[in-house]
Amino acid sequence: MNNEVIILTGPPAAGKTTVAELLAANASVPTVHLTTDLFYRSIRTGFVLPFLPEAQRQNEVVIEAIVGTVATFAHGGYDVVVDGIVGPWFLPPFRALCESDDLTVSYVVLRPDLDTTLSRAKERVGDELKDVDAITGLHSAFAQLGKLEHHAIDTGELNAEQTSAEVRRVLASGEYRLG
Repeated sequence: MNNEVIILTGPPAAGKTTVAELLAANASVPTVHLTTDLFYRSIRTGFVLPFLPEAQRQNEVVIEAIVGTVATFAHGGYDVVVDGIVGPWFLPPFRALCESDDLTVSYVVLRPDLDTTLSRAKERVGDELKDVDAITGLHSAFAQLGKLEHHAIDTGELNAEQTSAEVRRVLASGEYRLG
């Protein structure tokens, strides 16, 4: 990688953060692991759970802040692994980076089956999302990706290291690039 942006997404408990950390920590060039949850957790007053319909404007502002941060790091010579729930509905600002900033942006969806996702969610610690209804809804949001369906990797039978290796393989192929 070199000044590349990788959007690593999927439903909660798909393994995004673990795999993103492996990708960034084992990179051969300067790389940033940018967790989108940090942007949401920075909102102290007026926070709306991002999966609720009334969070639309908040989510747009957060995505704009994330894209700005991504662009700053990428222009500074870093590869950036964006780790978070970035559905196809939030891709237009990232696609604009491809066009206006001439950056390579890849979109990778980690998509284990729902049972695996819910099982992994039960094992989460701390304040990570564990709500079954919310996770099920977000899982279904990634179930049909339309023209981006080929960007999904079934990770239900893969551990973190295997998933990381598969992500590196698909990134090297160039098939997961946007733009």
